[in-house]
Amino acid sequence: MATLFTKIIDGEIPGRFVWADDVAVAFATIAPITDGHTLVVPRDEVVQLTDASDDLLAHLTRVAKVIGQAQQSAWDAPRAALLVAGFEVPHLHLHVLPAWDEASLSFRNARTDVPAADLDAAAERVRQALRDAGHAANVPASIGSPAL
Repeated sequence: MATLFTKIIDGEIPGRFVWADDVAVAFATIAPITDGHTLVVPRDEVVQLTDASDDLLAHLTRVAKVIGQAQQSAWDAPRAALLVAGFEVPHLHLHVLPAWDEASLSFRNARTDVPAADLDAAAERVRQALRDAGHAANVPASIGSPAL
């Protein structure tokens, strides 16, 4: 059975995509800890971090780094944070978010009441920062599609 993330990648459920390549996609979470909070997800259904191949983890980490740099630029954040938990969806995903301090890096701070327009604007801000940094080839043509 397809995971929630596979359904987003396949377009069965809407997503706010900021990155796409042959191995992974990245899209905005609907429950951000901070503005710009993005999930980096392999296209293949890998349940958790320890199930992933070294090559896949290296690729996901490279994508997370690029997205983190874009977030730092877009929000003038001193750090980009990377969290891997994976309890909410059984499909490996890396949480990448602009961060100002460690105290704010808690899933207890996730906001589920952010208006759709604000989520769209934050995703577009990441997309523009990625383009500005020279990664336009990996920014999907549409925020709602993982296709390039």
